[in-house]
Amino acid sequence: MNRLLRAPAMCLALWALASGCATSRAGVDTTASARQQLTVLYVADLHAQLRAHPELFWRDGQERIEEAGGFARVAAAIHRIRAERGGEVLVLDAGDTIQGSGAAALTEGRALIAPLNALGLDGAVPGNWEVVYGPTVLRERAREMKHPLFAANVRDAHSGERLFPPYLLKQVGGVKVTVVGFTDPDVPRRQPPGYSQGLRYDGPEELPSLVREVREREGAQVVLLMSHVGLAKAVGLAARVPGVDVHLSSDTHERTYEPVVENGSWVVEPGAFGSFLGRLDVWVEGGRVVDRRWELIELTASRFPEDPQVARLVDEALAPHEEALSSPVGHTDVTLARYAVVENPLDNVLADAIRVAGGTEIGLSNGFRFGTPLMPGPVREADLWNMFPIVNKLKTGKVSGRQLRAFWEQELENVFAKDPEKRFGGWLPRPSGMTLRFKADAPKGQRLLALEVGGVPVEAERLYTVTACEREGDAPDMVCRIPGIQEPRVLEVDAHEAVRRFLAGKPRLQAELEGRAVGEDLPAVLRTQQVQ
Repeated sequence: MNRLLRAPAMCLALWALASGCATSRAGVDTTASARQQLTVLYVADLHAQLRAHPELFWRDGQERIEEAGGFARVAAAIHRIRAERGGEVLVLDAGDTIQGSGAAALTEGRALIAPLNALGLDGAVPGNWEVVYGPTVLRERAREMKHPLFAANVRDAHSGERLFPPYLLKQVGGVKVTVVGFTDPDVPRRQPPGYSQGLRYDGPEELPSLVREVREREGAQVVLLMSHVGLAKAVGLAARVPGVDVHLSSDTHERTYEPVVENGSWVVEPGAFGSFLGRLDVWVEGGRVVDRRWELIELTASRFPEDPQVARLVDEALAPHEEALSSPVGHTDVTLARYAVVENPLDNVLADAIRVAGGTEIGLSNGFRFGTPLMPGPVREADLWNMFPIVNKLKTGKVSGRQLRAFWEQELENVFAKDPEKRFGGWLPRPSGMTLRFKADAPKGQRLLALEVGGVPVEAERLYTVTACEREGDAPDMVCRIPGIQEPRVLEVDAHEAVRRFLAGKPRLQAELEGRAVGEDLPAVLRTQQVQ
């Protein structure tokens, strides 16, 4: 069983703005002259959120919404800590950076380049969404970045050559540090298959030998593993890949205020959308790590200003798209947020819009994680891109009750598998016109307790009509990972137009959960897949 480190709540005075702090002690004097300090800062899952936004924070049973994030605020925090450390700082990005907003989609990520370069990153791992514009554009964006991309397991499918170096080797503050990069090997299945055509994604088999290589051949005093596979899988990797001091995780947008301890290594993840900055301090003495400290910093407007130069670059990047993206498409009287594994209000709206546009009994949306809270007021074109950053046409078809049960059992396994290696993709898909009750802790294939369509239990042989989104590269008879559908039909309506039409009808939107998917052994609102 993984356990959270229960460390003394002791933070340095210089870090008074921080929201959390964890430390380990080796029982030696931290002021010893032979001791060297390495400071690492990292962000993850920025999802092209260039500007500040309302952010939902939760901790110790309390929730609040504050303005946070934005590249200019991320830059200000980095500059402050660089100044504190005399410039001796390693700054990293753990991926899913150039996708997630309208400006990113409309420019295939190009709008991100100038503000991103202004952050002064030392390196980045490509996330699962970095291929959204195809391998050619990914290579082009990588050339435009001032910092290198690195990942051990992304290769050209034809030549077998790595697309990027497997690791980043740096000398920082007198400490020789190596960061091994690893991105999601499930990209060809997680994303529409067409996105990564021509690329090959390998598993983690080479990671132990790479860690040994950087220790023995490169002489690394500190070895970090930065992965984009999600916190649960990262904890699993920590058990399988010895010799890593700290595992810098990303992908699942988890907020680890305290490190997860596994196999002597720490595993941490720094939230998403530029609302957080992870700070890791490592002390080295005699060529080995003798102390570690982790801090998850909340980048709120009340604590950090915006860097004016980066703010100007953001304004310049967004200016050509401002008019189109600010156009209103509807209105909400309630706050719609997405931060929940099983059900959330924002995705209920999206699933309802998809079902109504398709004129079917069931609507299904993927369990997306990106998208910041949508506050009461106008809903703009930019909000459509934030909640659904790819324009997919809708697809309808007929599926049997037996297929629906098989689909949900597999999706529940993807989210709640006891073996982290068997977890796959995002959170639970979002249904409309359908409800399910389940036990997350039950064995695979035995989690479903009840499945209903229109309030009536599903019948195995009956056919049900369903609408979901077409995915580029999927088989013609597949809808939302349900194979073998009957009478498939791709509509001219895409997901954005479905939401526009739905909001035009002025529906009564709900901020509360509606019980569409209920885990009877889970909290009412589950915000993490790292269930202890």
